[in-house]
Amino acid sequence: MAGDGVGPGPYPGDGSEGSKVRVAERVACGGFPCGDVNHGRHEVPGDPVQPESVRLIVVAEAPPAERADGLYAPGLPFHLDTTLDAFRAAGAAVASREDLAARGVYLTTAVKCAKVGYAVERPTVEACSLLLEAEIDLFPKARVVMLMGDVAIGAFNAIARRRTGKRLIPSGPTWKVRQGEYWFEGKRVFPSYLQTGKSYLIERSKREMIAADLEAALALLEG
Repeated sequence: MAGDGVGPGPYPGDGSEGSKVRVAERVACGGFPCGDVNHGRHEVPGDPVQPESVRLIVVAEAPPAERADGLYAPGLPFHLDTTLDAFRAAGAAVASREDLAARGVYLTTAVKCAKVGYAVERPTVEACSLLLEAEIDLFPKARVVMLMGDVAIGAFNAIARRRTGKRLIPSGPTWKVRQGEYWFEGKRVFPSYLQTGKSYLIERSKREMIAADLEAALALLEG
């Protein structure tokens, strides 16, 4: 079964630096059961983060094939660059991960291993949703969750089905479902389009919708 051996990993220590934690030390995959991803490119955020400071969780699709392009790679990696561009289009003056963190933004992916093909199979998304669930639970003060693309939406729906017995985001094209208002356990949840990598650069209309969704999310934090 795809989900066997997947979930919160062992706690080798509390992972803390002062009041900060390293998510990679709190969330781990046991056994790597999924067959359609590159286990050699398994990636869980490892930067120290203060859980109480996180107010907006941005869930992208998966790590890129090249480690240097990942959200937490040194410098200005490709996936971070497009993410920062999306936030700037939403009116946020940001130029680094540190700028996002100062605004309470936490970046992660729904699937923790890089894809080997165009799509990710549903069993893999559901298996990785156990890790995403444990990850989100680390941030008790989060008020908004951004689901960037179909994989993130699918993973969050898997979480919702386990906790409530039903999906949160209805089926349908993203341009349509993003017009709804969704809440889950006190958090506003926004379905949107993927903001990382080459896919972000393809369609201007999608970039505009991403910017609008992020702007609405940031407004909620300021309200």
